[in-house]
Amino acid sequence: MRALAPEAASAPRHIAIVGRMGGTHIGDSLRHAATAAGHKVVFFDADGAEVGSRFRRAVAWRTGRRPVSLDQFSATVAAACDRHPPDLLITTGAGALTVGALQRLRQSGVKLANYSTDDPWNPLLRAGWHLRSLPRYDVIFTPRRANIEDFRRLGCGDVRYLPFGFDSRHARPPEAPLALEDAPEVLFVGGADRDRAAFVRAFIGRGMPISLAGGYWERFAGLRRHAAGVKSPDELRALTSAAKVNLCLVRRANRDGHVMRSLEIGAIGGCMLAEDTGEHRELFGPDGESVAYFKTPEDAAERARALIADPAERRRLAAALHARIWSGQHSYLHRLQAISDLLPSLSSETS
Repeated sequence: MRALAPEAASAPRHIAIVGRMGGTHIGDSLRHAATAAGHKVVFFDADGAEVGSRFRRAVAWRTGRRPVSLDQFSATVAAACDRHPPDLLITTGAGALTVGALQRLRQSGVKLANYSTDDPWNPLLRAGWHLRSLPRYDVIFTPRRANIEDFRRLGCGDVRYLPFGFDSRHARPPEAPLALEDAPEVLFVGGADRDRAAFVRAFIGRGMPISLAGGYWERFAGLRRHAAGVKSPDELRALTSAAKVNLCLVRRANRDGHVMRSLEIGAIGGCMLAEDTGEHRELFGPDGESVAYFKTPEDAAERARALIADPAERRRLAAALHARIWSGQHSYLHRLQAISDLLPSLSSETS
């Protein structure tokens, strides 16, 4: 593992970030990266848009998936940026800013970028207020090639592909490896949904063991005994490093070609069995170079069984993937640089 440093450091800037704090939230990863790069950083916790009673939050979500305190939070962010204008404001995910706030910020000369971490057209997340806000940004960064044209049809003038990255605070080899008897045979980390549950059932049906770390797995019949619950970043590092095979599934409803775990598994030092997608092959090369690929649950079970029986191949793949991730431009420090380096062109090309 080597120290992270962008090839050419960006000039220090004043950057505002709207995102969620703590855990493995990407907004917090960008905050940490910006601070490490020497930028002046102000962070607005997007949880502020959700302040309200449980009843009010439920009603607001059901009637438009609109955060209950969105207007107040947006006004707070805009007012703070009026007092101390940043060079750049980056929002993550749904952004938590109204059209009015974004217009006010642009009129003040603040350049606006959204890192669209979830697909805004995901049926489980789609919200009219968020879709209406997106064309107000100077640039949209999306980690999925599948929705680039959707952003353009929506009226977004500058849309760029930017993969997920890894946060070196959380995605690095653990200091204290798990005891051998506690190591999972196959580990999957991520929240449950119907598509993933169907895949895992078919995988288990081929006689494969699996440990499921993440939320909601206990809600699916037949999978409760495999559910390991939500784990801390440190616990995930230990489990990922120790697991014989780390299964990496994309999310159909999100139109993913890769996910956050795609980068994190290799950064931690795990052996990865990844869903065969164009984005995964772009990141990790052909089958067997640094990861093994699968197309179906049956294929995944066969490949996992072979890897479990071959410790030398697992070690080779894990080492190759770890080297590829850490020697490439894949940290959130590099993602932050890619965003901030656009400022000169945004200043000349947008109003």
